Amino acid sequence: MVLGVFDSGVGGLTVLQQIIRQMPGTAVLYFADTARLPYGGRTTGEICRYVREILHWFESEGVDRVLMACNTSSALALPVVRHEFDISIDGLIDAGAEAALAAGGERIGVIATAATVASRAYSRAIRERSRRAQVWEVACPAFVPLIEGGQWMSDQMRIVARQYLEPLLKQRIDALIYGCTHYPYLAPIFEEFIPASIQRIDPAVAAVARLKATGQPPQECTDQAHYRFCVSGDPEQFAHAASAWLGYRPAVCAVNLPTLPVGLRG
Repeated sequence: MVLGVFDSGVGGLTVLQQIIRQMPGTAVLYFADTARLPYGGRTTGEICRYVREILHWFESEGVDRVLMACNTSSALALPVVRHEFDISIDGLIDAGAEAALAAGGERIGVIATAATVASRAYSRAIRERSRRAQVWEVACPAFVPLIEGGQWMSDQMRIVARQYLEPLLKQRIDALIYGCTHYPYLAPIFEEFIPASIQRIDPAVAAVARLKATGQPPQECTDQAHYRFCVSGDPEQFAHAASAWLGYRPAVCAVNLPTLPVGLRG
């Protein structure tokens, strides 16, 4: 099985890390749409067009299955495009909602991009599964640019993190969903002021566990060459940023995504 994984930038590497841990040997084609980063302020129409272009490219590259390592795409595009392609496509929202409830969350906070929060995808997914659960969602537009800019441990990040999380802490939440794959990088910052009693939920953990339970057996190979990295923007910039999280500097190639006919853009 060749698994296609995509995000707007380095955030999806937190999903790739879970794939490496839970499904070692799986061949992965990772695509970062860095030329159009960030996705969080985009419209639904834009996100759906971007996702269609990526999925058509994945098909041309022989991908068998896709995991959207992007909550914004999972919230806005997955329900629209899922049945337009022959390959199986998985997202993060349902897995994150189920993980929060399984952890005993009844007062659940969600931090996410503005687009994901506006979609209310997490609120719907949680309330479909529990009538008792209460959900509060907060948009965190500054997080992704700061992380992509290498400022995840900066004083500015601490300031905006406190501002974003303060309303949720006032609601006495007992679980916090990382509604963007970039946010696990901020765990050291969050530990400074989030009580240990609050369960922190990374949807990638549950999403990859789901994938493992339903996927084909992986190929028997675990070296670095087993993972391909492609971007729509600057390969060197992505390679530099990714090296901090992968532990090595990956080879990265730039690709031009197919331009879809108007009728296929939705």
